[in-house]
Amino acid sequence: MEENDELNEANNQNSPEGQSEQSAEEGQGQVNDSEVTDGEDQGQDDALTRVTGMYKDWFLDYASYVILERAVPAIEDGFKPVQRRIMHSLKDLDDGRYNKVANVVGHTMQYHPHGDASIADAMVQIGQKDLLIDTQGNWGNILTGDRAAASRYIEARLSKFALEVVFSPKITEWQLSYDGRKKEPVNLPVKFPLLLAQGAEGIAVGLSTKILPHNFIELIDASIKHLKGQRFKLFPDFPTAGIIDVSNYNDGLRGGKIRVRAKIAQQSKSTLIISEIPYGTNTSSLIDSILKANEKGKIKVKKIEDNTAAEVEILVHLPPGISPDKTIDALYAFTACESSISPLGCIIEDNKPLFIGVTEMLRRSTDATVELLRQELEIQLSELEEQWHFASLERIFIENRIYRDIEEEETWEGVISAIDKGLAPYTKHLRRAVTEEDIVRLTEIRIKRISKFDLDKAQQHLDNLEERISEVKHHLEHLTDYAIAYFQKLKDTYGEGRERKSEIRLFDDIEATKVVIRNTKLYVNREEGFVGTSLKRDEYVTDCSDIDDIIAFTQDGKMMVFKVDSKTFVGKGIIYVAVFKKKDKRTVYNMIYRDGKGGPTYIKRFNVTSITRDKHYEMGKGKPGTLVHYFSGNPNGEAEVVTVNLRHVGSIKKLRWDIDFADIMIKGRASKGNIVTKYAVKRIDLKEKGLSTLKPRKLWFDETVRRLNMDERGEFLGEFTSEDRLLIVNQTGLVKTVIPELTLHFDEDIVVLEKWIPKKPLSVVYWEGDKGLYYVKRFLIEHPDREENVLTDHPKSHLEIFSTDYRPMIEVIYAKKRGQERKENWSVSLEEFISIKGIGAMGNQLTKEKVLEINVLDPLPYEEPEPQKTEDIEVVDEESLGSNASTKADGSTDPKSDKGGDDDDVQTSLFE
Repeated sequence: MEENDELNEANNQNSPEGQSEQSAEEGQGQVNDSEVTDGEDQGQDDALTRVTGMYKDWFLDYASYVILERAVPAIEDGFKPVQRRIMHSLKDLDDGRYNKVANVVGHTMQYHPHGDASIADAMVQIGQKDLLIDTQGNWGNILTGDRAAASRYIEARLSKFALEVVFSPKITEWQLSYDGRKKEPVNLPVKFPLLLAQGAEGIAVGLSTKILPHNFIELIDASIKHLKGQRFKLFPDFPTAGIIDVSNYNDGLRGGKIRVRAKIAQQSKSTLIISEIPYGTNTSSLIDSILKANEKGKIKVKKIEDNTAAEVEILVHLPPGISPDKTIDALYAFTACESSISPLGCIIEDNKPLFIGVTEMLRRSTDATVELLRQELEIQLSELEEQWHFASLERIFIENRIYRDIEEEETWEGVISAIDKGLAPYTKHLRRAVTEEDIVRLTEIRIKRISKFDLDKAQQHLDNLEERISEVKHHLEHLTDYAIAYFQKLKDTYGEGRERKSEIRLFDDIEATKVVIRNTKLYVNREEGFVGTSLKRDEYVTDCSDIDDIIAFTQDGKMMVFKVDSKTFVGKGIIYVAVFKKKDKRTVYNMIYRDGKGGPTYIKRFNVTSITRDKHYEMGKGKPGTLVHYFSGNPNGEAEVVTVNLRHVGSIKKLRWDIDFADIMIKGRASKGNIVTKYAVKRIDLKEKGLSTLKPRKLWFDETVRRLNMDERGEFLGEFTSEDRLLIVNQTGLVKTVIPELTLHFDEDIVVLEKWIPKKPLSVVYWEGDKGLYYVKRFLIEHPDREENVLTDHPKSHLEIFSTDYRPMIEVIYAKKRGQERKENWSVSLEEFISIKGIGAMGNQLTKEKVLEINVLDPLPYEEPEPQKTEDIEVVDEESLGSNASTKADGSTDPKSDKGGDDDDVQTSLFE
C-alpha cells in the first residue's frame, strides 16, 4: 500500500498539469517533450517516439527515491526512514506511559508523508521483534501468523534498551521534515549493531536487500572482539528458533544460502511433534504445506493438531504402519518444514547503496558506536568544565564579597565593570577567560543563595566536578576500553533471556525418492512390453511414487531405466520390473543367457549403479537372437542354486547339472560372463533359494548431523547384517532396539548407541524418586520391537549410569557426615551385586548411605566368544576399480574380466 501511495504521489508531484492524461497523439505536438522521427515514411501509427525532457529522469528519480527513502536501511542507524520516524515520534511522545499506536501513527505522519496503514504495519513489525518497543495488547503472533489488533486497541512505549542506545539529542544531526514545519533526525545515534539484531528486508526498483537477524549476545561479543582486534564469526538467529545449516552463509553476501528446518521429534510410534518452525513460515502455512503434500501422496498423515500458544506445538498423527523416521525426512523434503533462505547484504551509506557482508556491517557499526561514545564524552566533558568554571566563579564572587562592589554603581555597564574588576585577582587558576555572559549569570544569583552559601559544600561540589572531569578525560584517553565496558554493560543489563534460539547444525541431504510415500501402483504387460500406472487390467508389480525410477529387463537381454509414467513402452517380453535405486551396490542381478541365435550360454552377476534414463542397454553383446534363460533381482545379493537342463541332441552325455550363483564373481553389467555350455539349453529351473553373499554393512554415526552413514564419517558402530539391530538408550531411561536404516533420526539426549548383542546383559544404576535411594538392575532385552523404560514412574527418578559392559565396575563415593570422617569409597562389581532379572524389575538397593557421586570404573576382563566365520562375497564398486576388475568368492579382486571380450581361452566351460 505504501508503495502505491508513493507512486501516485510521485506522479502527481512531478507531472505537469494535464500532461499525465494526454494521449500519444496529443503528445506528439509538444516539441519540448517528444520528438517524432520517420513519420513521413512509416505513417503516424508506426512513428518512433524518443522520450526526452523531464520524462527521461522520472524513472531514475523514482527508483532513487524508493531505494533511499523506503526499501533499504541505512548503515548509520539500521533504520529505514519510516522506522526512524516512528522511533522519533515515540521519543517525542515519551512520558513513561503507554501511548495508543493510533496516536503514534498520527504523530509519525508529521514526518512521514504516507498513509497510516503503512506506518502501523511498520510499527507492528518493530514491536514483534521485542527489542525497541515495549508493547501492550494484541500485537499478533509471529508463530501462528495472526495479525495484530487495530492500532486503536494496542499501545506502545519505548523500551529501556531503546532509550539507552537509540537516542542522544545533543549529538543528533537534524533536518527539516517534508513540509518544513518540524525537525527530524537525519540518522539516529544508535550505539549498537541494531541492523544485524533486527534484520531487514526490502524490495526497491532494480534492487533488494535481505539482512537476516542475528543473536543479541553474539553481536555484543563480536563487537567486543572487534575492539580487541580479534576475529569473529556471525551467524543468523531467528525468533522462530528452528535448526539452521549455515555452512554456505557466505557472510550474508549475494550467493550465500542457509537451510532452515523445523524441529521435529518422535513423540510416539504414531505421533510426531513439531516444536520449532523455520524462519519465514508460521504454523498455518506449515500445516497447509503438510496437508498439500498429503493430498499429493508424498506423505501419509492421519490427523494434524495445532496446539500452538506461547510456544509451537503441532502434533502430526500417522496412520498405522508408517515409519516416523521416514516421515520426518519426507516432511523436510516435501513441505515447508525445510526451506532455503538466500541473504543479500545491501545497505545505504552516504546516500548510495552498498553491498557488504555482515562482518563488515558489524565492524562499521561498532566503529560508529565508538565515535558516538567519543562525541558524548566530549560534550559531557565540555558541560562538566562549564559547570566547574561557573561554580568556581560563584565561589570567588560570594567568598570575596565582590557583590558589595556593585552597591554604589548606578549603570549596568558599571555593575559589569565592577564585578569584572573584583574577579580579576582571583581568576588566574580558571581554565578559560571570564566573559560578560559569566558576569551576567553572577548578577542573577539570589540573595537567599548568597546568605546560605556554605564554603565546604562549595569546595566539595568542585572536587566532585574535578573528579568527574578526570574520569571523562580518562575515558577519552582510553576510548576503546570504555567502548568495551559499554558493550559489556549492555550485555549484562539486557542480555538475560536473549540466548541463541536457532540451533546450528550441519544437515544431511535427503533423497526424495528414498522417503516419498509409495502412493500409486505399478503394472506391467509383459507380452506387449508396456509398464505404467494406468495398466490396471494387467499384472500388478509394486507400489511406487510419481518421482521413482523404474528398471526393466526384457527376454532379448535389454535393460532400460525410466521415470514412472502412466504407460511406457520398454520392449516385448518383459521378464523383470522393479523400482530402481541410484548407486545401489547391494542389489545384485543373476542372469543366464544365450549369446545370439545358436550361440553359447553364459552366466553373470552384476550391479546397476548408474545409467542414462530412457536408453536401452544390452546385457549381452547385442547379437540377434539373444535369449535370457534365467533372471533374478536380489536386493541383498542373494545367490540361488539353479538346475541347467540341456536338449537331448546328438551324443551329449550330461544333460542336467546344478550351478550355484555364489561361485560366480560379481562383475560390471556390460561384462559377458562365464560360459555355461555350448550346447542348446532346454530350460533352467530354480533348485534352492540362496542367502546373501554380501559382507555385512559397516555403519558409522555422525554426531554433527546425527545420522547413520556408510562413508566412514563419525563413530564406527560395527558391521551389520540384515539380522542385526541397534541399541538406543536415552537420558529418560527409554531403551529400544531398531533395524539400522540410514533414514533413522536420533534424539539429542541419547546416552547409548551401539550394536545390540542379544545375549549381552545390560546394567543400570538409577535414582528411585519414591524411595530416595539408588538402585541397581541387570537385564536382557526380551522384546526387541518394544520400547521400554528402565526407570520407575516417579517423576524424580532419573538415570545415573547405563553400562553395556559384560562385567561392569562402579565406584561409590559417600557424602561426608558432620563430625565424622568420610567413609571409604566402595568399588562394586555389578555382575556380583545382582543377578539378571526382567527389564521391568525395580532391582536391588545400592546403599542406604548418602552418596556424593557414582563413577564408572574399568570393567573386569571378559573374553567374547568368537562368532562363526562365513565365506562372504564383497561387492566392489566397478566404477572405482575400473571395468576390468571383478570380485572373487574369497573377497579378492581379479583384474582379468571378460567384459566385452571374445577370447575363447577365457570363456572356458566350468560346468559341463
